[in-house]
Amino acid sequence: MHEYPLTKRIVDIAVREAEEQKARRVLAVRLVVGETSGIIAESVQMYFDVIAEGTPAEGAELLITSVKPEMRCPACGRKFIRPRFSFSCPDCGALGEPTETGREFYIESVELEI
Repeated sequence: MHEYPLTKRIVDIAVREAEEQKARRVLAVRLVVGETSGIIAESVQMYFDVIAEGTPAEGAELLITSVKPEMRCPACGRKFIRPRFSFSCPDCGALGEPTETGREFYIESVELEI
């Protein structure tokens, strides 16, 4: 349920941007969401459509880029995309350590109709 206030903030930012740029409406909002951010993209999409009703963002497309979690092997130094259900380095088999990649959650851009 924490996606609701986050999505409300996304819509608020998009609407504010439209107002500042004197745009007719918001055409699209591009988000980047890491798979280990704890954010459920489908929930953001559902809430976006409801929250945007009656605003310049109504009908805007929400485009979400998903970022896979990246690991770093402490033994050999290799960075790798974490395989599902595994933390093992594909080169040496040591347990990888999480990096910041995959935890992202931010607005990449807002596309407006001027």
